[in-house]
Amino acid sequence: MSMPTRRQPHGAALPATAPDAAGTGSDAGTAGVEAGGGNRSDDTASRTDETPAGGLRFPPGFVWGAATSAYQIEGAAKDDGRGESVWDTFSHTPGRTRNGDTGDVAADHYHRYAEDLDLMRDLGLGSYRFSISWPRVQADGTGAPNQRGLDFYRRLVDGLHERGITPMATLFHWDLPQSLQDAGGWESRDVAHRFADYADIVFRALGDRVPVWLTINEPKTVVQNGYLEGHHAPGRQDPAAAYLVAHHLHLAHGLAVAALRATGSGRIGPALNLHPCYPADDSPEAARAARLYDGYENRLYLDPILTGRYPQDVLDDLGPDSRLARGIHDGDLATISTPVDLLAVQYYTPYYLTGDGRTTPRWPTSQAPWQQIYPDGMYDVLTRVTRDYGPVPLTVTENGLPSPDTLGPDGTVDDSGRITFLRDHLAAVHRAVADGVPLESYHVWSLLDNFEWDAGYEQRWGLVYVDYPTQRRVPKRSAHWYRQVIAANGL
Repeated sequence: MSMPTRRQPHGAALPATAPDAAGTGSDAGTAGVEAGGGNRSDDTASRTDETPAGGLRFPPGFVWGAATSAYQIEGAAKDDGRGESVWDTFSHTPGRTRNGDTGDVAADHYHRYAEDLDLMRDLGLGSYRFSISWPRVQADGTGAPNQRGLDFYRRLVDGLHERGITPMATLFHWDLPQSLQDAGGWESRDVAHRFADYADIVFRALGDRVPVWLTINEPKTVVQNGYLEGHHAPGRQDPAAAYLVAHHLHLAHGLAVAALRATGSGRIGPALNLHPCYPADDSPEAARAARLYDGYENRLYLDPILTGRYPQDVLDDLGPDSRLARGIHDGDLATISTPVDLLAVQYYTPYYLTGDGRTTPRWPTSQAPWQQIYPDGMYDVLTRVTRDYGPVPLTVTENGLPSPDTLGPDGTVDDSGRITFLRDHLAAVHRAVADGVPLESYHVWSLLDNFEWDAGYEQRWGLVYVDYPTQRRVPKRSAHWYRQVIAANGL
């Protein structure tokens, strides 16, 4: 999945949550929630029946989907001209991933995509959100495209259309070509322009077959996990560089939007992981801490794209001599804020801030220790975006949880906890739609069990179980439940 992240305001203490504690704050995170209160009933939280019930029907035309990313499922790391990515390098570095796991094979989707497409069809998916591997298209991140790589995505997209599933393609889900990292990575302004060149290649190859494009998946995760915490590729711990990286990721997004506009086809927007930040108590200090946390978690990414400016409180906190402030060139923010057609929202967990700027847990966690399970946070995120940024069309492109799924002796996988999680979050989504949020679609993370970044293969996030030694696919109980939800267009 796209692991949520943790950030540290300038001079603030690190959060007191478990490693990888994550999320993005809501500017209006205090609205409608009293010190982190919720309104889930015990009955709702405990039901695990598979039959959709309760009469929550979504609007006609609402689209149901699932999501994946290239490095997490494709495998075929050296096939057909694919170059090395930063995640190849990172995962092959001893001590970087759980059990030394890598994405070399992953779910072998590159060779088994037709089988996976049939699984999507059988689920009744209306949309499939996937990512394109930059080093599969350009081995070193520059120059002429690798036609064998593009051909794979052509086959994938054609297969989706043949099964009545709409493709939604993400240009960048963290697998930067290693050659570009060697040349400075996202600290280099030039990489944003190389990304625009890559985007243009992909648009011209696939644009007539892909109606919806996402530019950068979770720039915040690259910034925080890759450059602050160092437990994602490229494995840096350099706060000074981190927020310059954020700016160049934003610039790459804006340049890619302009590249798509030049082709005259398709819709496009960013994919941002957004999680509400709440004061942990009623003190003014907690409210101020939550506001600043929100600045780093949400507004640093929403504001430049949707309003053409960076949040002033974050700029003030970083200081006038920060690499971010010095890295903004004339015209950058106009490029970054080139109008988008939609915003992809990804929600996993809330944050609760004490007066001294520390996070404190409030809700039970999933198998991932950073993920607190709080469905009302989904409602708060969606309504906040609409309230604060206007009626930009929204799509949920990631929402899910890991669970310790095992294949039973009867050949089934009972992941009832995932059903509960999804049902409760979909109820929050339905409430947001009923309250006027212009949400077009919802995608579960993830379609398949996969390589979960630094956590390796120990966490299973999929609707479909992958037996890695045999690559056998087994739809879990949640997959059967989700199929019913899709057929009913509701709960």
